[in-house]
Amino acid sequence: MTSADGATLLTTEAAAPLLAAVANDLGSVAQSWRLDHVDADPGRSTTATYRVDLVRDNRSFRHTIGCTIRANGPSSTDQKARILSAGPHQVACWIYPDDPDLPGLRRAVNPVSMAELLQQAGLGRIDPTDLTIDLIGYRPRRRAVLRVRLNREGLTLYVKAFRRSQFEAVCHRHQILADSAVPSPQLVVATDDRLMVLAETQGTPLARAVFAPVPPVTGQQMVDVLDAMPLQVASLERRPPWASSVRHYSGIVSAAMPELRSRLSWLADQIEDGLAGVPVGDEATHGDFYEAQVFVQGGRVSGLIDIDTIGPGRRADDLACLVAHLNCIQRMNAAQTRQIARLLAAWTPAFDRRVDPIELRLRAAAVVISLATGPYRSQERHWQRETERMVAKAEALVDQVRPAVLPRRALV
Repeated sequence: MTSADGATLLTTEAAAPLLAAVANDLGSVAQSWRLDHVDADPGRSTTATYRVDLVRDNRSFRHTIGCTIRANGPSSTDQKARILSAGPHQVACWIYPDDPDLPGLRRAVNPVSMAELLQQAGLGRIDPTDLTIDLIGYRPRRRAVLRVRLNREGLTLYVKAFRRSQFEAVCHRHQILADSAVPSPQLVVATDDRLMVLAETQGTPLARAVFAPVPPVTGQQMVDVLDAMPLQVASLERRPPWASSVRHYSGIVSAAMPELRSRLSWLADQIEDGLAGVPVGDEATHGDFYEAQVFVQGGRVSGLIDIDTIGPGRRADDLACLVAHLNCIQRMNAAQTRQIARLLAAWTPAFDRRVDPIELRLRAAAVVISLATGPYRSQERHWQRETERMVAKAEALVDQVRPAVLPRRALV
């Protein structure tokens, strides 16, 4: 049995002939492979990447190979990849870093071309052998983030590779925040092949600082940095809040773990009923506000990063995103778990003063459901257990306010 979106083919042993064909293009033989990443949009498309061990001329090496299947056939950018036939499917296949939607990625991972780019940006003469380039985030066909260290200079930069649909809008957002009271990354250079080079943000990532014995900042400081967003942000294109897609994310999780379908359906009902009639809001928001996006230094917020999503919305969306992510931190020991519980207890009263407490928890539950797609997408070890744990976290948030949801009152 096949699925129109390609999920059955790309996430099972049926993918092996595709990988063998791509290996053959390289003059190699695929010895073994494992599924590395899955982006599923049930009924529409599936993108998967694989770590493939190859042999050529008695030498072994490894490549990341990507494949995309769309229910409606290949897209225009798919045509930049090799199109293979597999039963009823047309499969776009590529080899990292030649991602069809991220044309700048190949230049970004190459020390020679990256040194040339940084020299052109005015950073002086740079020896390619002095660069250390690390891929720190890759969402196939969507975005990539790399860290570039200039070792002798002691300088660190970050390079982002974008799709066409995102690039100009993100550049504009950086310009808006550049002269505002909100500390944000300095844009060093933007390129025609959609690379953005950013200066390093000062301070310690909040994702690390949350485990300090004393909270690094107060909950009110977290609210204040968001409220310092310039009014111009509210005039940007609107990004739908996470809660508006709760059915979509519930569907993705249910497709991976059908045994959770009824629980997810109940959650979606509670969230949608509880938020019925709530206006979309016109406050200036970050759009994806959580601990990995915040830097702290000297008891203050020293920087907000990943400002790609700033735009109009509700402050409850930002604060709910942070609450959800803190609830979903993985692989903590017992002491860290207790520390995060204490931090949430310290910060939440400030959040509840700024936004409606019921709305905060319902929106946080919706974000948790979106995060529950992550363990499967990244093919984490024990992903089923981690997914169920996140669904239970969403249930706990809804249970805190469930009696109050029934009137379906508007929350403003």
